[in-house]
Amino acid sequence: MVGIGTRRPELVLDPEVTTAQPRRLSRAPELVGRGWLNTGGKDLHLGDFRGKVLLLDFWTFCCINCLHVLDELRPVEEEFSDVLVTVGVHSPKFVHEADPVALRAAVERYDVHHPVLDDPDLTTWQAYAVKAWPTLVVVDPEGYVVHIAAGEGHAEALRRVIGEVVAEHEAKGTLHRGDGPYVPPVAEATELKFPSKATVTAVGTLLVADAAHHRVVELDGETVITSYGTGERGRQDGKAATFSEPSGVAVLPDEVAQEVGYHLVVADTVNHLLRGINTDNGDVTTIAGTGLQWRNGPTDGPADEIDLTSPWDVVWWEPAGGVVIAMAGNHTIGLFDPRTKTVSRFAGTTVEGLKDGPAADAFFAQTSGLAVDGDRLWLVDSETSALRWIDTDRTVHTAIGTGLFDFGHRDGAADQALLQHPLGVTVLADHSVVVADTYNGAIRRYDPATGEVTTLATGLAEPSGAVLLDGDLVVVESAAHRLSRPVAAAHLVDGAAHQVRRPSTDIAPGALELTVVFTPPPGQKLDERWGPSTRLEVTSSPPGLLVEGAGVGTELTRRIVIAEGVSEGVLGVVAQAASCDDDGTEHGACHLTRQDWGVPVRVTSDGVRRLPLVMGGLDEGA
Repeated sequence: MVGIGTRRPELVLDPEVTTAQPRRLSRAPELVGRGWLNTGGKDLHLGDFRGKVLLLDFWTFCCINCLHVLDELRPVEEEFSDVLVTVGVHSPKFVHEADPVALRAAVERYDVHHPVLDDPDLTTWQAYAVKAWPTLVVVDPEGYVVHIAAGEGHAEALRRVIGEVVAEHEAKGTLHRGDGPYVPPVAEATELKFPSKATVTAVGTLLVADAAHHRVVELDGETVITSYGTGERGRQDGKAATFSEPSGVAVLPDEVAQEVGYHLVVADTVNHLLRGINTDNGDVTTIAGTGLQWRNGPTDGPADEIDLTSPWDVVWWEPAGGVVIAMAGNHTIGLFDPRTKTVSRFAGTTVEGLKDGPAADAFFAQTSGLAVDGDRLWLVDSETSALRWIDTDRTVHTAIGTGLFDFGHRDGAADQALLQHPLGVTVLADHSVVVADTYNGAIRRYDPATGEVTTLATGLAEPSGAVLLDGDLVVVESAAHRLSRPVAAAHLVDGAAHQVRRPSTDIAPGALELTVVFTPPPGQKLDERWGPSTRLEVTSSPPGLLVEGAGVGTELTRRIVIAEGVSEGVLGVVAQAASCDDDGTEHGACHLTRQDWGVPVRVTSDGVRRLPLVMGGLDEGA
């Protein structure tokens, strides 16, 4: 079962309410890990949260969906600040994420304002039977689990669930108001703070996306000569502009810049926008996006009417006739045409994975870096630890990388080489490609002519990009808050190969009931006014794991058939559900919930024949 323990939910039936509302699943397990952050050095225990509503956010800092949830939770945390305590349970995917120094940096980088439990061995993850990043668990003031949700888009549901829990326990006298245990860390003052990408200007200066300072700066050497953005988080246009964790900067060709009235395009990542900067007068304008995160709906049309989702990098590519966008938030590649002021889907389907071929059918996985070499668009997919390229005929190819679960640090032939969550890519003068191999702390080189991969430098603090400046390679060392020129030390590395290791689920061969559990939050119902309100897509790796049941449908329960003779694999499940206010009005507020699962499974004769995945609510079929 997906839930915790074996106790069935208590169902409270109110004569005025038409749906059964699960109130308790089980006692919440203890919070166990290596240590705590944001507590002033104090170790916390489950009992320390008695009297408060406790929200556990199971996350890992590589995961774009987890970063979305951090931002979704901020207004909820503020609204219930005197009764709600959020605890981030950091359960890592990559080896680098288990490094306590790296976790401390990530908590600072992403402005996490609540306690964080370091769970490197996934001890608490397993105790709560979590199956996906991100997963949210609500524990009531008496220590019972009352709600589970996986994926994004749960802010409104959480408001309603927490509101009900607060009302219930205030009436019972078991709710305690007051401050929580969060203690802010002391941050070091640096000129740059977690810079993301750098771009060379025509006059030899550097443009740097100074992400955690929420600005774009121009550097001459190590001196800041121009700053675009006040340094405050926001989305204000004009000369006193604000950004929110900008990540990439593209320089437009002169003739295009003269026509459209701005010279730079900025990936304003957390705002889900593209911003234009006129370097002549310092004016900043919003040029694409609505400020809302794309979850469903149109992807092509007027740029100011199309939702974007975490644009991570941007680059002008002449064969495409516009600015290519690494749309990390939904695993696609977008295209912005500044002259027609339109946005369109350039490649990808929103399925997270690694699949080559025609761009419209290809799978990507959190594309985080782009670079152009004539008729090739190079890119790095961080979640598949892959280096890939797209031709002018929009065919996608993979140079390095095998899938969502394989990574490491290994040089040699490209089909055997391994990266670990790369975030940047740069083309050298000889047409070889440099990869900012972020979680390996390395700079790697791929030679398309020979198909060989080498390591150029190691010991770097989360390099996230690089540029060529006066013949030197300048690296953005993001976690060191600086740009550096690493000493070249080309050598071959024959490091260990790793796989993402999470507890697998034992399933039986033959027929299996796959159920995505989703209960609309209090006061809402599934929205079926214009057709089915749910969608379920199922894939598998290897493809032969599934005899029947792959593909797209509208029901959240599906019969699938597991092949005999396949011992293990991964079930890929993408689910979404639209729910709207059930207040009798025609135009009640609606919300879309979405989650992707990659469920490791082991096929065994005594395995389960029902696999529930909780997207929202509790599993009453357990």
